[in-house]
Amino acid sequence: MKNANKDALIFLPLAANGKPQHLGSEKAGCPFCDYAEKENILRSEQNMFWVRNKYQTLQDTFQTIIIESNDHNGDITTYSKEENRRLFHFAFDCWEQMKNDPQFESVLFYKNHGPLSGGSLKHPHMQIVGLTEFDGESQIDAENFAGITVLSENSVTINFSTKPVMGFLEINILVDKKAPEAINDLADYVKKTVNYILNNYHHGRCESYNFFLFEEEGKYIVKLTPRFIVSPYFVGYRLSQNFSEEHLLVLRDDFRENLLGE
Repeated sequence: MKNANKDALIFLPLAANGKPQHLGSEKAGCPFCDYAEKENILRSEQNMFWVRNKYQTLQDTFQTIIIESNDHNGDITTYSKEENRRLFHFAFDCWEQMKNDPQFESVLFYKNHGPLSGGSLKHPHMQIVGLTEFDGESQIDAENFAGITVLSENSVTINFSTKPVMGFLEINILVDKKAPEAINDLADYVKKTVNYILNNYHHGRCESYNFFLFEEEGKYIVKLTPRFIVSPYFVGYRLSQNFSEEHLLVLRDDFRENLLGE
């Protein structure tokens, strides 16, 4: 197996020809609002679709998309609790199916939201990508999921990374996968955390985020990261940055107040 620390995913420019770019403009219409490419549908439930990405832009991968809703302007924060839980159960089922496929060395599950998140479409969606040659998580360590505890109750722990992958703020939500309500709990806390990032964090000036989902040592883990322009220290040197412990503690108190106040 190749190690992603030494090898890079290969982008295929020709495969990207014609790929819609809607975050900056809605001129061409949105292909996800009324999804019509039945030949690419892998699974569907109500208004949620798991589809083969029409633009397979990465070599040695199988790229798929979860279309979350037919609401073009929707997001986790606007879904009801029940809608968001259904979405997470649907996405988890698709993720598990990919992980159980022996052709993949690893399967990445993540979400882009907003103009600085690395996505190209505004319509709410997640991505599940099977890698046939790479261990895509080879550069992630257990220490990246540890940090200053924000909340710990029942089967759920939330912390701020003190060893972030990139920085500055990385919020880890860890749930015991054997807990009866594991996926529901994860869905609920992701919804609360996204709401905090988009409406409270950085005085409400953050409009982009990513989350990345992992399964490690009996836990489901979401790493949720507010997105701004990437630091040149990370781009040029792979040097992540973090806030001081004092500032993380101030953020922790503010975030905890929002969590418990909902």
